Amino acid sequence: MKHLTEYRDGQKARRLADEIARIVTRPWAIMEVCGGQTHSIIRNGIDQILPDEIEMIHGPGCPVCVTPLEVIDKALAIAARPEVIFCSFGDMLRVPGSTDDLFKVKGAGGDVRVVYSPLDAVNIARDNPDREVVFLAIGFETTAPANAMAVKLAKEQRISNFSALVSHVLVPPAIEAIMNAPGNRVGAFLAAGHVCCVTGYADSPPLCERYGVPIVVTGFEPLDLLEGIRRTVLQLERGEARVENAYPRVVAEQGNPAARAVIDEVFEVTDRAWRGIGVIPHSGWKLRDAYRDFDAEAKFAVSEIRTCESSLCRAGEVLKGAIKPNECEAFGKECTPRTPLGATMVSSEGACAAYYNYGRFVQLGERQTAGS
Repeated sequence: MKHLTEYRDGQKARRLADEIARIVTRPWAIMEVCGGQTHSIIRNGIDQILPDEIEMIHGPGCPVCVTPLEVIDKALAIAARPEVIFCSFGDMLRVPGSTDDLFKVKGAGGDVRVVYSPLDAVNIARDNPDREVVFLAIGFETTAPANAMAVKLAKEQRISNFSALVSHVLVPPAIEAIMNAPGNRVGAFLAAGHVCCVTGYADSPPLCERYGVPIVVTGFEPLDLLEGIRRTVLQLERGEARVENAYPRVVAEQGNPAARAVIDEVFEVTDRAWRGIGVIPHSGWKLRDAYRDFDAEAKFAVSEIRTCESSLCRAGEVLKGAIKPNECEAFGKECTPRTPLGATMVSSEGACAAYYNYGRFVQLGERQTAGS
């Protein structure tokens, strides 16, 4: 039955690709915002079955990749302290800081633990009242509700030895930054369904109107992505620019009211630096003053840490969609998953990791492969 399902999905995918080819009349550049969408596109070869007129540009929607180097270095400084139990999701442990990563801190004796929920970190703090427990709270709108709830519960339960190192970022300001960037080629966006299931998409129409770009909400399966691309191309060909929900089985226009409420209670909007991109105004969340006692950056006085990126790494250009990963001179050479120069090569949602893992060492249209 599994093979039959795969066969049927393959036939549907081919039909959607053929329909896109029938309706397209000129070149269009479409950005998928989310790194999960990027990996699905590359892993399943979606970009290779699309007509030549359609270029998929990989966006900055990888939470690990856009976490600033300064935040990583702050995490390393906190994690190395003997009184600290430092908790993080596993995909952050190999993200390179200026000199080390969390794995190296752990190897040197730091108490670094992988958790699967920020609530795990709250429980660890409750069970270890003589230790400081810090959770690395990063991500887009998707992870914000659980991170906010962890801080809220810690306050309600008076767990004063818990704190969060917060580096949340927001999608709409990133879209604005991309559209305002010199040389921008993006004509439309595929919005990430998991972000929109939290926040909804009621705030997106002004972006469509201001920049004249369609925004289509889609999921992550191959058929979801192809359907989103099909709807996007239809809008582009018709000269339309509106929000369209191609993922209604998951996403509602207003999102999740309960999730939005806990976010609004715990966080407030702030300017945020994005790794490789720079500061984008009003593009992040920070803890409100009522929760400042749970701010690890303030508790451990690491706010003054400043760093600089590798001169070889062009991850910022990748995140902005200016180049493809295999156009970076260090890709697959100085920069590999074992020796990463930037987070885009180690993250499970990083575009560079997708290109490396699925053999995209050359540009589409070239027949040779790496090592041939």
